[in-house]
Amino acid sequence: MSLRLDAESAAMLASGADVRRISRILGRVFIYGCLILLAAVFLAPLTSMLFTSLKSMDEIRTGNILSFPRAITFEAWEHVWGSACIGVTCGGLKGYFGNSFLIVIPATLLSVGFGALNGYIFANWRFRGDNILFGLILFGCFIPLQIVLIPMAGLLGQLRLAGTIPGLVLVHVVYGICFTTMFFRNYFVTVPAEIFKAARIDGAGFWAVFFRILLPISWPIVMVSIIWQFTGVWNDFLFGVSFAAGSGQPVTVALNNLVNTSTGTKAYNEDMAAAMIAALPTIIIYVAAGRYFLRGLMAGAVKG
Repeated sequence: MSLRLDAESAAMLASGADVRRISRILGRVFIYGCLILLAAVFLAPLTSMLFTSLKSMDEIRTGNILSFPRAITFEAWEHVWGSACIGVTCGGLKGYFGNSFLIVIPATLLSVGFGALNGYIFANWRFRGDNILFGLILFGCFIPLQIVLIPMAGLLGQLRLAGTIPGLVLVHVVYGICFTTMFFRNYFVTVPAEIFKAARIDGAGFWAVFFRILLPISWPIVMVSIIWQFTGVWNDFLFGVSFAAGSGQPVTVALNNLVNTSTGTKAYNEDMAAAMIAALPTIIIYVAAGRYFLRGLMAGAVKG
């Protein structure tokens, strides 16, 4: 009798385990199915842009925007890169693409560097009015871009930097420091204070603590700040169209001018190719370092 009960109990336990295993499998299938569906929805515009840029105009007129090209051609890419007319200037996007790199690299490095230094000061050094000063810098994160256009234009005029690439770099550095300061300060306050006390007892000064202790353990938030600033500066249009002129404009302004240039028949493949070229750096950045962006944001979310 007991043997039969033991066999029935074992069968029931096995049956329950099978049910739980099937439930877990079905749950995973549902979750991954939803993720795949959402990814397909979000990737549909990008896929349409890519496919359209690889088609001829005849195929675009007769085909579906999400259909794979019957005959892949890079003529649109080659034209907008090297010979398309943008406004009254012909020469494609390559010069403006280079301008964007001349703007984004120094603007990102300077704003991240100054933001790291500010965050270190506000997180670990106390002085009169430090909280008020940090609050004012934090307030800069919420100032709309349109409000600073006129005063910034006046400042650039006084500095003789109006309409130049260095002037546009200065604008992005000033506006980006508020965000990078907030990122680094919130990250640095999570570092145990005992580390700084031990370093000062050992004779480490202001710069030694910053360069030898903090920066080596701060790569997550450094990556967050770099990605944030790079994408923000690269994708900027308002500052670029307001503070740059002529051949010194960034690629986003050139893209707008190219798309709105009236040449008779609308060349959708060229417009999509130009948009893809302008978006490639930020796409590459997020594909290559997107996971570090999320890790860095969560690393500074414990306190502060």
